[in-house]
Amino acid sequence: MEQPNLSEINEISNGDTSFEERMLSVIKREFPIEKEQYFDCLKDKNLLKAAEFVHKLKHKVSIFGLEKGYGIATDYENNLKEGSYDLKEDFEKVLKKITEYIKTL
Repeated sequence: MEQPNLSEINEISNGDTSFEERMLSVIKREFPIEKEQYFDCLKDKNLLKAAEFVHKLKHKVSIFGLEKGYGIATDYENNLKEGSYDLKEDFEKVLKKITEYIKTL
């Protein structure tokens, strides 16, 4: 499985470490909240709202250079909108990888 990395952030920042730090700070603050809200929506069986949080989270998946993870998130978002949990486990593995990675930053 692909590993989270900072290559996308480094490319966007064009070497501006201050920008990188601000961006990572926002992600570290937002990611756990959005992840929790996603799980809360699943608990409530509100799949459309869960899809909204998957949509928000998939951009963070992309920022950490996870191209396959982004594809999984996109497909899972569409599945949720159609009332299906297909790819739930795969998406949640991606979330776990990012959670673990953020702890190392």
